[in-house]
Amino acid sequence: MHWPTPDMYTLPVPMMEKILRSLLVYLALILLLRVFGKRELAQLNPFDLVVLMTLSNTVQNAIIGSDNSLTGGLLGALTLLLVNYLVVRFLFRHRRLDQMIIGNSTVLIQGGHILRRNLAKEMLSETELRMVAHRQGYELNEVEECVLEPAGGFFIKAKAGRKEDKRWTELVSRLDAIGKKLDALEKRA
Repeated sequence: MHWPTPDMYTLPVPMMEKILRSLLVYLALILLLRVFGKRELAQLNPFDLVVLMTLSNTVQNAIIGSDNSLTGGLLGALTLLLVNYLVVRFLFRHRRLDQMIIGNSTVLIQGGHILRRNLAKEMLSETELRMVAHRQGYELNEVEECVLEPAGGFFIKAKAGRKEDKRWTELVSRLDAIGKKLDALEKRA
Protein backbone atom coordinates (compact mmCIF):
# COMPACT_ATOMS: atom_id res chain seq x y z
CA MET A 1 0.00 0.00 0.00
CA HIS A 2 1.42 3.33 -1.04
CA TRP A 3 0.47 6.37 0.90
CA PRO A 4 -0.60 8.89 -0.25
CA THR A 5 -2.10 7.53 -3.43
CA PRO A 6 -1.60 9.57 -6.60
CA ASP A 7 -5.40 9.87 -6.95
CA MET A 8 -5.41 11.98 -3.82
CA TYR A 9 -4.20 14.98 -5.81
CA THR A 10 -5.61 14.20 -9.28
CA LEU A 11 -8.60 16.30 -10.26
CA PRO A 12 -10.96 13.95 -12.23
CA VAL A 13 -13.18 16.82 -13.40
CA PRO A 14 -12.11 20.02 -15.15
CA MET A 15 -11.12 22.80 -12.74
CA MET A 16 -13.70 25.22 -14.19
CA GLU A 17 -16.47 22.66 -13.65
CA LYS A 18 -15.47 22.36 -9.99
CA ILE A 19 -15.48 26.15 -9.58
CA LEU A 20 -18.79 26.52 -11.43
CA ARG A 21 -20.45 23.78 -9.36
CA SER A 22 -19.36 25.45 -6.11
CA LEU A 23 -20.51 28.87 -7.33
CA LEU A 24 -23.93 27.62 -8.45
CA VAL A 25 -24.57 25.77 -5.19
CA TYR A 26 -23.54 28.87 -3.22
CA LEU A 27 -25.93 31.09 -5.18
CA ALA A 28 -28.76 28.54 -4.97
CA LEU A 29 -28.41 28.24 -1.18
CA ILE A 30 -28.40 32.02 -0.76
CA LEU A 31 -31.56 32.28 -2.84
CA LEU A 32 -33.28 29.39 -1.04
CA LEU A 33 -32.46 30.76 2.41
CA ARG A 34 -33.78 34.16 1.32
CA VAL A 35 -37.01 32.64 -0.01
CA PHE A 36 -37.64 30.45 3.02
CA GLY A 37 -37.00 33.27 5.44
CA LYS A 38 -35.17 34.33 8.55
CA ARG A 39 -36.56 31.46 10.58
CA GLU A 40 -34.11 29.02 9.01
CA LEU A 41 -31.22 31.20 10.15
CA ALA A 42 -32.52 31.69 13.67
CA GLN A 43 -32.36 27.92 14.40
CA LEU A 44 -35.41 28.05 16.60
CA ASN A 45 -36.44 24.44 16.88
CA PRO A 46 -35.02 20.95 16.35
CA PHE A 47 -36.66 20.62 12.93
CA ASP A 48 -34.93 23.75 11.59
CA LEU A 49 -31.63 22.62 13.07
CA VAL A 50 -31.91 19.23 11.35
CA VAL A 51 -32.62 20.95 8.02
CA LEU A 52 -29.57 23.20 8.36
CA MET A 53 -27.34 20.30 9.41
CA THR A 54 -28.39 18.07 6.51
CA LEU A 55 -28.36 20.85 3.94
CA SER A 56 -24.59 20.68 3.48
CA ASN A 57 -24.67 16.92 3.05
CA THR A 58 -27.54 17.22 0.58
CA VAL A 59 -25.66 19.58 -1.74
CA GLN A 60 -22.27 17.92 -1.27
CA ASN A 61 -22.55 15.79 -4.41
CA ALA A 62 -23.66 18.80 -6.42
CA ILE A 63 -20.37 20.46 -5.50
CA ILE A 64 -17.96 17.54 -5.72
CA GLY A 65 -19.59 15.46 -8.47
CA SER A 66 -17.48 12.34 -8.98
CA ASP A 67 -14.42 14.05 -7.45
CA ASN A 68 -13.13 12.71 -4.13
CA SER A 69 -9.64 14.17 -4.44
CA LEU A 70 -8.03 16.41 -1.88
CA THR A 71 -7.30 18.93 -4.62
CA GLY A 72 -10.96 19.01 -5.67
CA GLY A 73 -12.18 19.42 -2.09
CA LEU A 74 -9.75 22.25 -1.42
CA LEU A 75 -10.63 23.92 -4.71
CA GLY A 76 -14.35 23.73 -3.87
CA ALA A 77 -13.74 25.13 -0.39
CA LEU A 78 -11.53 27.90 -1.75
CA THR A 79 -14.19 28.79 -4.33
CA LEU A 80 -16.94 28.99 -1.68
CA LEU A 81 -14.82 31.13 0.64
CA LEU A 82 -13.65 33.43 -2.16
CA VAL A 83 -17.16 33.90 -3.57
CA ASN A 84 -18.52 34.61 -0.09
CA TYR A 85 -15.74 37.15 0.55
CA LEU A 86 -16.43 38.91 -2.76
CA VAL A 87 -20.21 38.92 -2.23
CA VAL A 88 -19.88 40.33 1.30
CA ARG A 89 -17.47 43.06 0.11
CA PHE A 90 -19.73 43.94 -2.81
CA LEU A 91 -22.86 44.08 -0.64
CA PHE A 92 -21.03 46.19 1.95
CA ARG A 93 -20.51 48.84 -0.71
CA HIS A 94 -24.06 48.52 -2.13
CA ARG A 95 -26.37 48.78 0.87
CA ARG A 96 -29.62 48.93 -1.11
CA LEU A 97 -28.82 45.71 -2.93
CA ASP A 98 -27.77 44.18 0.39
CA GLN A 99 -31.15 45.09 1.89
CA MET A 100 -32.97 43.62 -1.12
CA ILE A 101 -31.08 40.33 -0.79
CA ILE A 102 -30.99 40.06 3.00
CA GLY A 103 -34.48 41.46 3.56
CA ASN A 104 -35.94 43.60 6.30
CA SER A 105 -36.41 43.22 10.01
CA THR A 106 -39.78 42.00 11.27
CA VAL A 107 -41.29 43.48 14.43
CA LEU A 108 -42.81 40.67 16.50
CA ILE A 109 -43.71 42.60 19.67
CA GLN A 110 -44.43 46.32 19.69
CA GLY A 111 -45.58 48.37 22.64
CA GLY A 112 -45.71 45.17 24.68
CA HIS A 113 -48.24 43.58 22.28
CA ILE A 114 -47.51 40.50 20.21
CA LEU A 115 -48.05 41.12 16.50
CA ARG A 116 -49.62 37.78 15.56
CA ARG A 117 -49.75 38.57 11.85
CA ASN A 118 -45.97 39.07 11.81
CA LEU A 119 -45.46 35.89 13.84
CA ALA A 120 -47.50 34.00 11.26
CA LYS A 121 -45.55 35.63 8.41
CA GLU A 122 -42.30 34.32 9.93
CA MET A 123 -43.94 30.98 10.85
CA LEU A 124 -43.15 31.45 14.55
CA SER A 125 -45.38 30.28 17.35
CA GLU A 126 -45.91 32.15 20.58
CA THR A 127 -44.12 29.30 22.37
CA GLU A 128 -41.04 29.82 20.19
CA LEU A 129 -41.21 33.56 20.85
CA ARG A 130 -41.37 32.85 24.58
CA MET A 131 -38.27 30.66 24.26
CA VAL A 132 -36.42 33.51 22.51
CA ALA A 133 -37.39 35.90 25.32
CA HIS A 134 -36.30 33.38 27.97
CA ARG A 135 -32.90 32.93 26.31
CA GLN A 136 -32.33 36.65 26.77
CA GLY A 137 -33.60 36.66 30.36
CA TYR A 138 -37.13 37.99 29.87
CA GLU A 139 -40.71 36.88 30.30
CA LEU A 140 -42.97 37.86 27.39
CA ASN A 141 -44.89 40.30 29.59
CA GLU A 142 -41.59 42.15 30.27
CA VAL A 143 -40.86 42.75 26.56
CA GLU A 144 -41.64 46.16 25.08
CA GLU A 145 -40.29 45.35 21.62
CA CYS A 146 -38.93 42.25 19.88
CA VAL A 147 -37.52 42.37 16.36
CA LEU A 148 -36.41 39.45 14.19
CA GLU A 149 -33.40 40.73 12.26
CA PRO A 150 -32.75 39.71 8.64
CA ALA A 151 -29.81 37.48 9.63
CA GLY A 152 -31.97 35.56 12.11
CA GLY A 153 -30.98 37.29 15.35
CA PHE A 154 -33.44 38.81 17.80
CA PHE A 155 -33.38 42.28 19.34
CA ILE A 156 -35.35 42.58 22.57
CA LYS A 157 -36.09 45.80 24.44
CA ALA A 158 -37.51 45.44 27.95
CA LYS A 159 -40.39 47.46 29.29
CA ALA A 160 -39.44 50.33 31.59
CA GLY A 161 -39.77 49.63 35.29
CA ARG A 162 -38.66 46.01 35.16
CA LYS A 163 -37.44 44.73 38.54
CA GLU A 164 -33.98 43.84 37.22
CA ASP A 165 -33.65 47.30 35.66
CA LYS A 166 -34.52 48.96 38.97
CA ARG A 167 -31.96 46.79 40.77
CA TRP A 168 -29.33 47.64 38.17
CA THR A 169 -30.01 51.37 38.51
CA GLU A 170 -29.83 51.08 42.30
CA LEU A 171 -26.56 49.15 42.09
CA VAL A 172 -24.99 51.71 39.76
CA SER A 173 -26.09 54.53 42.10
CA ARG A 174 -24.50 52.78 45.07
CA LEU A 175 -21.28 52.18 43.16
CA ASP A 176 -21.19 55.87 42.19
CA ALA A 177 -21.62 56.84 45.86
CA ILE A 178 -18.80 54.48 46.89
CA GLY A 179 -16.59 55.93 44.15
CA LYS A 180 -17.23 59.46 45.42
CA LYS A 181 -16.38 58.43 48.98
CA LEU A 182 -13.15 56.81 47.78
CA ASP A 183 -12.23 59.97 45.86
CA ALA A 184 -12.84 62.04 49.00
CA LEU A 185 -10.65 59.69 51.08
CA GLU A 186 -7.83 59.88 48.50
CA LYS A 187 -7.94 63.69 48.57
CA ARG A 188 -7.57 63.67 52.38
CA ALA A 189 -4.58 61.36 52.28
